[in-house]
Amino acid sequence: MTNQRLVVRCFMMSVDGFAAGVDQRLEQPFGDHTEGFTDWMFATRSGNLMLGLDGGEENADDPFVAHSFDDIGAAILGRNMFATSRGPWVDDGWTGWWGPNPPYHAPTFVVTHHPRDPLVMEGGTTFHFATAGIEDTLERAFAAADGKDVRLMGGAATIGQYLAAGLVDDLHIVVVPMLIGRGERLFPESTPPPPYVCVEHIATSAVVHLRFERER
Repeated sequence: MTNQRLVVRCFMMSVDGFAAGVDQRLEQPFGDHTEGFTDWMFATRSGNLMLGLDGGEENADDPFVAHSFDDIGAAILGRNMFATSRGPWVDDGWTGWWGPNPPYHAPTFVVTHHPRDPLVMEGGTTFHFATAGIEDTLERAFAAADGKDVRLMGGAATIGQYLAAGLVDDLHIVVVPMLIGRGERLFPESTPPPPYVCVEHIATSAVVHLRFERER
């Protein structure tokens, strides 16, 4: 029996419950009315290091970012976390939001309906394009993680599918004190709350960190 877990870390949500606004696009990756959504992360030293930059503070938010990839052997993300394009893949040169050296540094599985050959990046990241559904993707990620945990990166629709299937073990939400108004929710209004209990809550000067564990 494996002790591997599927974990969500540093997943951002507005006070009114949105993880992204409408019209996500290259110039505005999180959509409309999300200016400043990620400021808390890139005010930290660890957030800047993810971009290959100096600067940032070792503040109360920094440890959450610094340790977000601890004991992670593979990652899963939805297509929108990789590209803004839809439909069959085209040879447009796009290799993800993070440039040639993404922060995953591990096998990374992109959930998609459209097959594509693996994409090898710098720093140990290889993007695998998984077309057989969320459970098959998770099995592949666990196998690739070599005994370590798997980090589920998002977006909201992808995490929502894993939550609905009862597959997420640990859920860390960062509540950003702003209102987005409309867009993509993590928790649909029409569904009952998932069986999770809050085991940690920390308010910093910028955001509130909430960590939930799945009830056994």
